[in-house]
Amino acid sequence: MRAVSMAGSRAKLWNSRGCGTVAIAAALSSLAPAAAWPQSAREAVAYPTKPIRFVAPSSAGGGIDVLARLFGPRMSESWGRPVIVDNRPGAGGIIGYDIVAKAPADGHTLLMAAGGYSLNSILYAKLPFDTLKDFERVSLLACAPNVLVVHASVPVKTVNELIALAKAKPRQLNYASAGVGTTSHLSALLLVHLSGMELVHVPYKGAGESAAAIAAGQVQLTFINPNAAMSHAKAGRVRALGVTSARRLAMIADIPTVAENGLPGFEVNNCFGVLAPGKTPRPIIDKLNAELLRILQLADIRAQLTNLGYDIVGGTPEEYTAFVRQDIAKWSQALAGAGIVPQ
Repeated sequence: MRAVSMAGSRAKLWNSRGCGTVAIAAALSSLAPAAAWPQSAREAVAYPTKPIRFVAPSSAGGGIDVLARLFGPRMSESWGRPVIVDNRPGAGGIIGYDIVAKAPADGHTLLMAAGGYSLNSILYAKLPFDTLKDFERVSLLACAPNVLVVHASVPVKTVNELIALAKAKPRQLNYASAGVGTTSHLSALLLVHLSGMELVHVPYKGAGESAAAIAAGQVQLTFINPNAAMSHAKAGRVRALGVTSARRLAMIADIPTVAENGLPGFEVNNCFGVLAPGKTPRPIIDKLNAELLRILQLADIRAQLTNLGYDIVGGTPEEYTAFVRQDIAKWSQALAGAGIVPQ
């Protein structure tokens, strides 16, 4: 599913649903007295009734954390309930996902998901939850590529020079990832497969930690989000070599794509969305979806996302589910072709 503008069909979708307690209550009141509403509908009108726990399955400073803290306050302003971001890094996000999968299905525990949500189901033979059945997909929010960076001490200026150096020194260069199953890990796996390099993987508990590791010179290379990459590059701590998208990013148009460096077909994007525990009542999911789409339409939010290198997506729960199914099918085939099997 490609990124599209919220000003078009998605805006119409949002407008047709209405937003907030008043719109939902008005629609329901035309059908039956409040006492006759199904319990799930009554719960949706009242929701939220207590603080919302927004689990970010990554360390502070990464893309997951940034988006959770961008959307959380706006939800709180709209609904008058605190939205508390709870960082639960580790195991490629599995720790955080498992917390939400086992939480009460009442909409008061949510999760900011990234690409690892679908990838973990491919890379691990057994997970403590079912990727599709144990979650309700609320909405995709935005997608962004990663940027391949090397520490400033690494004597290369292009991807091709990095490949040559790594081949001359097999298994002497270390790469950081935000954890097994994350898009930073997948990007490195594809780079290794397509180039023939031999690198040593050093997984961290989240994107913030892996970015700090490359900036400190604890590893030689990694894939991190555009904002972190350019922040460290401007400070002289890292050197950006290529972006993982099919096209160059407007915000860093002077940085070529990895595919332009002799690796055609290389493309990895990290897409973020919101999940709720499985079996959360559909009226609550719809109310959450409407609120997220409302926030995505705000001019300052759109500007911040664009400045951070994100393409705005949005969409319905059904579209998010279709996207996840397609993502699983795509990477299952790609990783199988690369000889990568579930652990």
